[in-house]
Amino acid sequence: MPVQSAFALPIRRAQAGHLDTGFADGGKAWVRFPGNTSTLTTGLAVDHAGRILLAARVMTAQGSRFGLARLTPNGMIDRDFGINGYVVDAFAPGCEATAGKVTELPDGNILLSGLHYESADNTLPALALFDPHGHAVHGFGDAGRQVVRLCGNLSQGMRDPWLPPGVPGVEACDMRVQADGRIFILANHHFQTSDHVGVLIRLLPDGSLDDSFNHRGFVMVRRLLKNSWLSCLALQADGHIVVGGAIDWPQRGLMARYDACGQLDERFGDGGFLSFTAQGRSVMVSQVVQNAVGDLHAFGGSRDPMHCLSACIPKDGQPTPDNHDGQCRLLAIGNHASQWTAAQMQADGKIVTAGATIGGIEADFILARHLPDGNLDPAFGQSQGWLRTRLGYSLDTATAVAVQAGGKILVGGHSLQGTSRAVLTRYSA
Repeated sequence: MPVQSAFALPIRRAQAGHLDTGFADGGKAWVRFPGNTSTLTTGLAVDHAGRILLAARVMTAQGSRFGLARLTPNGMIDRDFGINGYVVDAFAPGCEATAGKVTELPDGNILLSGLHYESADNTLPALALFDPHGHAVHGFGDAGRQVVRLCGNLSQGMRDPWLPPGVPGVEACDMRVQADGRIFILANHHFQTSDHVGVLIRLLPDGSLDDSFNHRGFVMVRRLLKNSWLSCLALQADGHIVVGGAIDWPQRGLMARYDACGQLDERFGDGGFLSFTAQGRSVMVSQVVQNAVGDLHAFGGSRDPMHCLSACIPKDGQPTPDNHDGQCRLLAIGNHASQWTAAQMQADGKIVTAGATIGGIEADFILARHLPDGNLDPAFGQSQGWLRTRLGYSLDTATAVAVQAGGKILVGGHSLQGTSRAVLTRYSA
């Protein structure tokens, strides 16, 4: 399980992975939501017309709100969307909220996931559906919004104001949509302070609970009564659902797989679960993607110290003779803590990952491209497979990544200098 050490070097020539200065303002688009005191990017997507959808947490004088913006393919705000390019709202009147992920549906509508803050301490997963103009679709949920409540308050989670922005924690949320329009979302429930469990939920296209999934619309992701936290989910080509996160304490990386009916797939890993460490270090899985041959790639970070982590997992979750620990790779960026927070498969089967170094003004965007076997792509980023971008004298954190039709790579995040500002950067293919 090798640890790869790397040190930041200035980019001296244009090649795959250089900042595209023809995008927006010198390669960077600052996204300024109206009425905000700070903004944090949480999700990115590219629609059928090549326009960019950016989801955000928007802090206002009235508290936290979800934000959704649409930009042109070249990074200009699309004034025909919402109100002058933006939507800022909550999932229920009088309550706070944050956005999570965003995706365009086949009919052109835009689905936004996030968290509804029902109190100063508790959260619930939530969704909002918009038409292509940024207006609420009233046939979905309650006038275009849906707060997901499960029996026994099992979808209720903890609000966590202490985690640094961009570091996955109990407020992590993800969303995926099946080809038939049914929606998967995650929740992290706490029975008490030291008793946590992840929840995988499936909804019908109208936002109501899908009772055909595990006979109640959700499944509790837990093994041997150990604490579990979910950060991400992936839909496999064969209809199975993979969730990722962490389990136990000290944390081990977690992956679990369920069939289309919500039953644990015991052929995967050890009875449906796979957990692993990296050289004995704690691990958090932040993203999972599947390659063309069905193998799974997990990305996240190790702990103590924190390094970018990637792991190539066989499709059945079983170790091979030369793959005893998930084929984990750790990438050390100089002497700084770092982690991957987002991943996206390219059309050619390569995978791009985005994340950040962590710590004061040394906190910068990092971007890498991986080959289908999980190794870094030497044709990317100054022949080292990765690059580091400093936006200025600020704390910069990348939280989302998307790939445009021409292969150019979009990275969304935020830059903290006094207050946080949402920013979008673009890199060459």
